[in-house]
Amino acid sequence: MIIAHICPLHSSNFRSQTHPRHLQSETLITSFFENSHKRVQTSVLNDVLVDAQAVNPTTTFNGGRLKIFYANQVSVCPPTFILFVNDPQYLHFSYKRYLENRLRDSFGFEGTPIHIICRKRD
Repeated sequence: MIIAHICPLHSSNFRSQTHPRHLQSETLITSFFENSHKRVQTSVLNDVLVDAQAVNPTTTFNGGRLKIFYANQVSVCPPTFILFVNDPQYLHFSYKRYLENRLRDSFGFEGTPIHIICRKRD
């Protein structure tokens, strides 16, 4: 049972194992756990990022425009993505949040934090 790994409480501490709220909580915890362990293929990830940039292109920030060359997922739990860009200082926090939301919507990362790391492409 996944709850045993997440919640240190013993299952006998709950008054009713069949209470609707308990069952709903268990399914939510299970889905959040599964969402935090998802892996995304690099090609699909890059397609989603290209579409996100087409809908909302980057603006000029700190004297330049951000160009995202490619991205890949480097770890799970929490999902961590590395974006290879022309200059990391051009990434505005609001655009980073926009990309996090697009990733969350596209791949179903509900209930789990997403980390985005920007690196300069060499």
